[in-house]
Amino acid sequence: MSIEVGSKYQGKVTGITNFGAFVELPGGSTGLVHISEVADSYVKNINEFLSIGDEVTVKVLNVEKDGKVGLSIRKAKEQTNSKSLEKRQPRKSTKSKPRDQRPASFEDKMSRFLKDSEERLSSLKRNTEAKRGGRNSKRN
Repeated sequence: MSIEVGSKYQGKVTGITNFGAFVELPGGSTGLVHISEVADSYVKNINEFLSIGDEVTVKVLNVEKDGKVGLSIRKAKEQTNSKSLEKRQPRKSTKSKPRDQRPASFEDKMSRFLKDSEERLSSLKRNTEAKRGGRNSKRN
């Protein structure tokens, strides 16, 4: 199967790296979706948007002479209006607040910040004094 620039294909994510995702296209060829071509918004962690085994629609941006295929999920979504291809939202993190809890007041946030920073500062001092030979170390 010949891959043409500008055409859209349904593919399967076969690998994820910190710079993009590899997508297997029909016919057995593989292309790369650069991290900048995953979504319209800024993508810091590609794993929030894609995972291995996901079925995605991609648009072919370029095909180089050495066989490298450049793909885009973002540009494939721009021109389609079907319900199944709407923008994907980042996955929710597993750390979620209980819905009953009201937002903390400014004073609560400040006291929590001060407590955390004092704990971090004391542990930092403990660790650096131990390495440098702090107050109670013997010097020869």
